[in-house]
Amino acid sequence: MSTDPRRSERTFTIRQLCLEFKCTPRALRFYEDKGLLAPARQGLNRIYSHRDRARLQIILRGKLLNLSLAEIGEILDNYNKDDGGIAQSAVALQRYRERLVTLEKQRQDLDVAIDELRSSCERIEARLAETRPDLLAGSQARMNQPELASVD
Repeated sequence: MSTDPRRSERTFTIRQLCLEFKCTPRALRFYEDKGLLAPARQGLNRIYSHRDRARLQIILRGKLLNLSLAEIGEILDNYNKDDGGIAQSAVALQRYRERLVTLEKQRQDLDVAIDELRSSCERIEARLAETRPDLLAGSQARMNQPELASVD
């Protein structure tokens, strides 16, 4: 695997990374405080390396997958230049699979809840249709219309 020396020497400002990844300087400083990023300093300015940029990508991917900062840190801590990132990939795969199992269970739970809500709505609508159709029409109309902001 060849690496472009120009690529590894390139640096980034906090502003450049925030614009590229659509995050805030506060978020980058937070990740730094948690030990997930370690930019160099030039006076008061943070100078991010290509490695810091790659770590930020992993952090943001982990956040998107709802991994904890500890789990993200574990993935980052397993980076080893000598193995081409294999150990890091193995840990990431394990965490991603665990998260996938959790999300699939949550989806099943949501599907059950949605089905229960639908059948409950159908039962209530049928009852209202028989006893108080005037209430049903109003509730259906409210459910189908977007809420209007009230002006005080």
